[in-house]
Amino acid sequence: MSRITPSIAVLIPCHNEEAAITKVVSDFRAALPTAVVYVYDNNSTDRTIALARDAGARVFTEPMQGKGNVVRRMFSDIEADVYVLVDGDDTYLAASAGPMVKKLLEERLDMLNGTRVTEIAEAYRRGHRLGNTVLSGMVRRAFGSRIKDLLSGYRVFSKRFVKSFPALSSGFEIETELTIHALELGMPVGEVDTPYKERPAGSASKLRTYSDGIRILRTIILLIKDERPLLFFASCGLVLFVTAIGLAVPIFVEFHRTHLVPRFPTAILSTGLALLSFLSLACGLILDSVARGRKEIKRMSYLAVPGWQGE
Repeated sequence: MSRITPSIAVLIPCHNEEAAITKVVSDFRAALPTAVVYVYDNNSTDRTIALARDAGARVFTEPMQGKGNVVRRMFSDIEADVYVLVDGDDTYLAASAGPMVKKLLEERLDMLNGTRVTEIAEAYRRGHRLGNTVLSGMVRRAFGSRIKDLLSGYRVFSKRFVKSFPALSSGFEIETELTIHALELGMPVGEVDTPYKERPAGSASKLRTYSDGIRILRTIILLIKDERPLLFFASCGLVLFVTAIGLAVPIFVEFHRTHLVPRFPTAILSTGLALLSFLSLACGLILDSVARGRKEIKRMSYLAVPGWQGE
């Protein structure tokens, strides 16, 4: 950690948050007095921009719709040593920001995730809770179990993380990409519990449970394919091989009993599926080498950004 006081940027992506944005900006300015609060508006049709500016935030706009597009723009535009990313809906406690930043600096982390803790049913709907549990479980199985709350919108990052993050997602799947980027490169990460509350009156969630859930699931599957191709294609190959064996068993039984193969189409299908299973495994082995090369390049890009300096 440098002797110089690190610069801190609070990044707040917003879309139609006039009911909450004033309090969010004010609370984070009070919680982190030395930080600069940035609000990036994403095509709001209400008074979000004016209220954010009146509350003391530096306000910019991103015309490409979607949280991922906003995060990409913020990470590209803003220079700081520490970045606090938080939603503009006043569901996260600003008072947690100070301890989170302190922990990031003291432990020299690249990402600190705020795990949502709440007993308020309206704050964390059952469908969202179940979806987060299932999706987080998938990521833990594929990439490691260091993060419990995959979809938290409250995180603190180092400059090294932000400036090496590709930000390819366009929507709410951005949280998934943030998590997997850290886990895949073996970055030092941490997680702390933070209170999570319901939205203020007049504010509505932009997360669509089913359509956004499907997009997040699709992102996880694609990232497993790209980052863990051997796991992905070996799993596909196993499914194909088991299916082929299941189709072939009755044929072998019949052949053993009568020495005849009366179901040629099924035999051909079973043979084809078995061949595809081996081909899938071969693809996984080849692409695993390619993925390793890509990972080395991403790792070098990450290391090219200066990290925490010794005291």
